[in-house]
Formats: sequence, C-alpha cells, structure tokens
Amino acid sequence: ERVQRADPMRFAAIMAAPAPARPVLFALAAYNVEIARAPWASAEPMVAEMRLQWWIDALERGQIPHEIGPALESAIAAGVPVAPLVEAAEARRWDCWSEPFSDQTAFESYIDATSGGVLMAAAQGLGVGAEAAPAMRSAGWGAGLAQFLCAIPELEARGRVPLLDGRPEAVSALARQGLARLADAEHARKALDVDTRERLAPVWLQPHTAPGILKRAAANPVRVAQSALMPSEFARRAGLLFAALRRP
Repeated sequence: ERVQRADPMRFAAIMAAPAPARPVLFALAAYNVEIARAPWASAEPMVAEMRLQWWIDALERGQIPHEIGPALESAIAAGVPVAPLVEAAEARRWDCWSEPFSDQTAFESYIDATSGGVLMAAAQGLGVGAEAAPAMRSAGWGAGLAQFLCAIPELEARGRVPLLDGRPEAVSALARQGLARLADAEHARKALDVDTRERLAPVWLQPHTAPGILKRAAANPVRVAQSALMPSEFARRAGLLFAALRRP
C-alpha cells in the first residue's frame, strides 16, 4: 500500500513480476519510499538527519521496529545485503540540507547510492550474484537519473539546488549520459547466462520508463523545468507490458 501510494509506476512494475519475487521487491521499494520521505519530514535539517540515522541504526542492528520492518527483515534474511541500504540512507542526507552538490562526482555518487545500489541489492535478494553488478549498477544509475530529473521542479520549489549546471545544453548532456548508462546496462545484461537473466527479469522491469524520460530530456531539456518528462498512462502501461513480455 505504501509503494502503491508513493510510487505507482514501481508498484505496477513489481505487480508485473512473478509472485515469488514480489516480497523482496516490495520490501525494498517500501524502504526506498521511507528514506526518500524522511528528509522532508521536518524543516530542521538535523531532525531530518536523525530520522535517516534511525534507519541506519536499525539496519545495522538487524532489528527494524517499523511497520515495514518484518518485510524488510525477511528480505535481508533472503539475501538482500544491508550495506547498500545503509549507503542509500547515508546519501539521502543531501536531501536534508539546501547546499548544492560539491562536484559532479558527488552528484553521480548520490544517484548510484540511492538507485544503483538498491537495484543491485534487489537482484541479490533474488539470488543473483556479483556477476550482475555491472548491469544492475548501470541500469539503476540511468533509472535514478530519470527519477531525479522528474523531481527537479519539486526540489527547486523546496529550496534545493539539484544541478551543478542547469543550462539546457548541460541538462541534455546529462540525460544522454543516463542513456549511455542504460545502453551499457543492456549490453552487460545480454552477456550474462540465460539463467541469470531470467532471475534478473523481475528487477529489470522497474526502470522501464527511464529510457523515454531521458530521451525527452535530451531532446528538449526545457521539459525538465516544465514537469513534462513523464510518459502518458497509456505509454506507461504499454511499455511495462512490452518489458514484461520480452525474452530474458
């Protein structure tokens, strides 16, 4: 229910996955919702950071006294590594403050930690080994960038400085970088054996809207400020159906 309310596209992608994979995927998606929400729960940055620290401490203890705690603990018991989840919460500290990213490396690390690492953790929870890391990290980075570009108007409205360079040509170049990461991910995925690709398939559904979002941003970066990057409902459903029907 939390995922459905906060991230309906991810909810739809998880529901399109085989039923045995859904508990892990929903647990991680719900966790992502919680840590993404935590920095905005208070106008005081230090109070917001304390909320993130609560999640970090709970994960490191292995006891998560929260409504999603049992599901998350079960996902960890199934093989989801704790370290990427902690890294994602640590990276969200940036959301608590109004300072811009210190440099491009800091920005790219934020995208990787909040999206790439979590996607890889989901794959590991489904029994996929380290051989899939290049594919999942790149796919997660491209998907995370797409989500970040969609969030820019809201971030700016909240007083944040999301981009180091907001010129249209720089935004277009950034979107093309995301598309290149997605292409790298697909190339790495195809190099995996069929069994691994089949186990990755439920996770691979989640970034299905990212290519379209990044293509729109690359072609017309003004759409970022206009909140006009998201596909239509029909396009989202058609894209998800196509992704679900693709052979591994």
